[in-house]
Amino acid sequence: MRRTLAGPRLLLRRLREVMAEEISPQERLDKIVVLIAANMVAEVCSIYLLRADRQLELFATEGLNRTAVHRTSLRLGEGLVGLIAAEAEPLNLTDASTHPSFAYKPETGEEIYHSFLGVPVLRAGQTLGVLVVQNRAKRTYTDEEIEALQTTAMVIAEMVAAREPGAMFPQANQLDARRTMQIEGQPLADGVGLGKVVLHEPRVVVTNLIAEDANTELDRLEAAVDKLRLSLDRMLASRDVAHHGEHRDVLEAYRMFANDRGWVRRIEEAIGNGLTAEAAVEKVQNDTRARMMRQTDPYLRERLHDIDDLTNRLLRELVGVPLSISAKDLPKDAIIVARNMGAAELLDYERDRVRGLVFEEAGPTSHATIIARALGIPAVGQVAGVTSLCESGDSIIADGGSGIVQLRPPTDVQNAYAEKVRFRARRQAQYKRLRHRPSVTLDGEEISLMLNAGLTVDLPHLEEAGAAGIGLFRTEIPFMVAQTFPRMREQTGLYESVISAAGERPVVFRTLDIGGDKVLPYLRAVQEENPAMGWRAVRLGLDRPALLRTQQRALLRASAGRRLRLMFPMVTETGEFEQARAILERDKLHLQKHGHDIPAEIKLGTMIEVPSLLFELDELFRIVDFASVGSNDLFHFLTATDRGNPRVAERYDAMSAPFLRVLKTIVDRAAVADVPLSICGEMAGRPLEAMALIALGYRTLSMSPSAIGPVKAMLRKLKANELRARLLPRLEAGRWDGDLRLFLKSYADDQNIPV
Repeated sequence: MRRTLAGPRLLLRRLREVMAEEISPQERLDKIVVLIAANMVAEVCSIYLLRADRQLELFATEGLNRTAVHRTSLRLGEGLVGLIAAEAEPLNLTDASTHPSFAYKPETGEEIYHSFLGVPVLRAGQTLGVLVVQNRAKRTYTDEEIEALQTTAMVIAEMVAAREPGAMFPQANQLDARRTMQIEGQPLADGVGLGKVVLHEPRVVVTNLIAEDANTELDRLEAAVDKLRLSLDRMLASRDVAHHGEHRDVLEAYRMFANDRGWVRRIEEAIGNGLTAEAAVEKVQNDTRARMMRQTDPYLRERLHDIDDLTNRLLRELVGVPLSISAKDLPKDAIIVARNMGAAELLDYERDRVRGLVFEEAGPTSHATIIARALGIPAVGQVAGVTSLCESGDSIIADGGSGIVQLRPPTDVQNAYAEKVRFRARRQAQYKRLRHRPSVTLDGEEISLMLNAGLTVDLPHLEEAGAAGIGLFRTEIPFMVAQTFPRMREQTGLYESVISAAGERPVVFRTLDIGGDKVLPYLRAVQEENPAMGWRAVRLGLDRPALLRTQQRALLRASAGRRLRLMFPMVTETGEFEQARAILERDKLHLQKHGHDIPAEIKLGTMIEVPSLLFELDELFRIVDFASVGSNDLFHFLTATDRGNPRVAERYDAMSAPFLRVLKTIVDRAAVADVPLSICGEMAGRPLEAMALIALGYRTLSMSPSAIGPVKAMLRKLKANELRARLLPRLEAGRWDGDLRLFLKSYADDQNIPV
């Protein structure tokens, strides 16, 4: 591309001259609107800026009544200007007054103007204001005019970000940035990290906006893109990344985006309009970020930081800023604080020096969260405003178990958390000594403690924790971090590695539990009012049998000559299990027909997590080989409780008599039918709840690796039948006389059982 548009480039040159003049901020804005109006042959040009109180104030105008400046304001979302600011999208109208959002402001005198073009003033994806041009004649502005106005808005954004107009209106009261603070967030990865703040600030401040020569800028862009692609290639080839298959999938997605011609072409077009290469990159990212921040699809919003990461890598290549903090500059106890972070950025840091992660935006499904869990780094997300509340070097504590962040904590708080870390370390050492001890209660009841897994980096925990096997392998997690549907060969290789790592230990694979909040990037998301109860798991698999068949054939081939244990999630009635079983039978016959070996034995089971299945337990246990209770979803559906909603998440207790009665009914029916039963929800991994489950009759519990030690320490001190005799009468209708959690805690204290 070697073309330029004279209009925008001429305007940018004149704007640069105005920016260099030693005049007041108001005089500068007044000159800018005159220049824009003349360049675009518009009768009106106006600049509205967003105040700290979220009001859009008219700061400068050419064509409207000058007396309206600093008198006219609109709320965010009010009128056409408010709509543009709220949606961060341009608005191009032939007759503005006919639009349903039009808000008449008589003091401006704008009623005589019909055509209207407004664009948001964006910086780092945030809306700072709105730039508007208007004409009396009814006309539609061209794409070139929209692009020119957006380019101009970017220059205005940099001036606003430099706080030039700041003295003209009062700012919001700022919090005292140096005081001790406790901030609540969302727990993402368990553990406690104590250390010093390292602000993760990948964004490069672009100061040179207006290009002297477009061809030079295009050459700079081409060279930087080439370097970016090479750096990703080198990262993919590195031993550390190659060791972790899921990391590789994430970085492959980065490389695919870096090679996207559409992305590069949009940057080239912005350069053609008069911007420098780095300003063009920032403009394209502003547009992308503003668009994606309005997405309701959780996966798309989570992927925003991956695109931010790639863009900022390109900016750093252009301006020569190092991609990561050097080892000598990173403290040995670094807590990385970020608005968000891509997985590649996390891998840039030296793992041995990172003690924790704190994010403003990241959630449980973000790539950085998945990698943090795999690497054992404590992480807290959804910490409002944390990047603006702390400075590099501040002391900070990230509690990944509770979601609490302590910023600049006093000495006594630091000492308390330090003791907590030491205590956890001592306990982990004790648990490690228990890993080869039998999981048997004091009265001789054998309990199988199994591992929940979903990543290849979970597999070493089998030996480290002394688990009896993998009670739940969540096959959807590798799919979630991949950017294309894994081919059968890739799936077969993954499942073979899991089976090999387990050795003689049993492995239970769960078929894809996707849908709801588990969105795959290569499957079109379906908008649902209540996705948790919508098109997900086995429902999706039965409707899209090709997905299920590909996975099942991979599992059959990976288990050739051995035993395959496979269960289906979200089964609502026995008919769904039978349909899924029939598909598996056809897949087995298909492989045999084509000369492939199949498993020596196949055991099929189901998750019990939908309440309707409780009324078909006898029928279910006649047709399944095993079953597993998904306590998280079962409790969620039985009590109509959204665990992600803080208003109700703590309202209902899984240790309540009604829910324990349900769990006892399931285990009793399974015992009568002689069907192996396990439980794999969060209850199984908490010692107090696990104690109750053992008393109810559960003998196979599946949990996270870190939970196996505490649960084993508990059960080796427990007399299961004695607790059963004391607990069951309290569950009978009419005999429940208090808080069961309190009763169990008192019992544990009396018997010196660690919970």
